[in-house]
Amino acid sequence: MRVLAVGCHPDDLEINCYGTLARYIERKDDVFVCNVANGCMGHMVIPPDELKAIRRKEAEKAAALIGAKEYFCLDVNDLEVVSYDKDVINKMIDVIRYTKPDVIITQYPNDYQRDHNETSALVFNTCFMASIPHYTTKYPVHPKLVPIYYMEPSSGNSFTPTDYVDITNTIDIKLKALSCHESQIKWLADHVGKDVIETTRSASMYRGKLSQVKYAEAFVRCDHALKMTTSRLLP
Repeated sequence: MRVLAVGCHPDDLEINCYGTLARYIERKDDVFVCNVANGCMGHMVIPPDELKAIRRKEAEKAAALIGAKEYFCLDVNDLEVVSYDKDVINKMIDVIRYTKPDVIITQYPNDYQRDHNETSALVFNTCFMASIPHYTTKYPVHPKLVPIYYMEPSSGNSFTPTDYVDITNTIDIKLKALSCHESQIKWLADHVGKDVIETTRSASMYRGKLSQVKYAEAFVRCDHALKMTTSRLLP
């Protein structure tokens, strides 16, 4: 199976679905990782142009650590993600057409900040647009109507899971991948007083308790017409 995970900022996927991505990779599925925003605003000291280069290297390192096939970044500045920007739409369509996914994992539509919500809307719209033969971009059409799963938002608000994935055997590599984001770990500690490693471990333990395993990640199926299937697509 081919899996495309689209997160807003570098580290969003690591926090909320990297244990699941590692499960896919363990069973020899092809996993592709994409960030929409470049993370350029997330630091107290490092300026945006310098920071976005650092954040990209951290995200590439994390993706390589779990064995992802390829990493992409649409390079939109933080706080500027909009789902109706045509250039960004075309970039996202080309990632979908290039990777040819059987399933997409992305941001939940109702999260704590606009960039995340706009990323969710961008993926929802472009996964359909990528299947339209007469909408021309760099890569050929991907005719499959791709199912979507939304990963748990960082806030956890208004989120009732439909599916769980046991990540007990991949929690260590998930946290190791998250640890690659040294600049973001520092930013979150300074900006909101958050130890992101321990917060992520605790969230995974909580979801594990609810689903009768030690650690788990939680998802919601996108149940709109043509966005789902009778098959379970999570590992």
